[in-house]
Amino acid sequence: MSDPLQGETVGETAYRRIRLDIVFGRLIPGEKLKLDRISEAYGVSISTLRELLNRLCSEGLAVAEGQRGFEVAPVSAGDFREVAAMRQLLECHALEQSFQRSDLDWESRVVAAHHKLSVMEKRMLAGDHSEPEIWKQFDWQFHHALISACGSKVLLDTHAVIYDKYLRYQMVAVVFRGEVAANQHQKLLECSLARDFATAQQVLIDHIQGCVEDALARDTDWVTTFASKRALDLTNFSDARGKQVSRRAGRPARARSTSA
Repeated sequence: MSDPLQGETVGETAYRRIRLDIVFGRLIPGEKLKLDRISEAYGVSISTLRELLNRLCSEGLAVAEGQRGFEVAPVSAGDFREVAAMRQLLECHALEQSFQRSDLDWESRVVAAHHKLSVMEKRMLAGDHSEPEIWKQFDWQFHHALISACGSKVLLDTHAVIYDKYLRYQMVAVVFRGEVAANQHQKLLECSLARDFATAQQVLIDHIQGCVEDALARDTDWVTTFASKRALDLTNFSDARGKQVSRRAGRPARARSTSA
């Protein structure tokens, strides 16, 4: 869930947009990715689009169907558990390394990231669920800040890929655990300032696993539930030029507000 890079190519911009639309569920699990429609929507050629979709296949976010094209990767309870276990493994290791290498600049990043997340969580606890993607962006920024001093770009890059796969399940399962998650984030902040890795590790494990168990306990038919709650987003999505493209007719459509 990295930030856009200045001066990136049209292809890279399209890749980021498609990737985010998969992660945030605007392109739903199992959906056919019709090349002509996707090409028009994101403003890239068919040949470039094939390259981008193959790249997403290598990340496990899309699936190639041989001669039949591409589709968004499906979801399952088993895969969710595997992704969560990998996130737990990577993030705990990175957190330990980050605590050992931490300094005042790292503390500042962690505190600033937690402040933004905390403000958003308070809004959501008050009933405002209108900006789920900003909430998850702030969530990512906090968890990334915690491990940002680990000293390994490979570890950070690998964690980012797994985190996005985990995030996709959160968005599809529509998970917000309210005060439980907010309190865990506060505890992680306190542990980071105290360099208490043993406690932080257990809190992080409970945090990740709790999300999985909550999602599986509430609903296993995630795609149907998610589609009904995000019906407007699933009918229209933004192209690379900021227009809205009808996913049924392939024509520009009026922008419509959504909530989650």
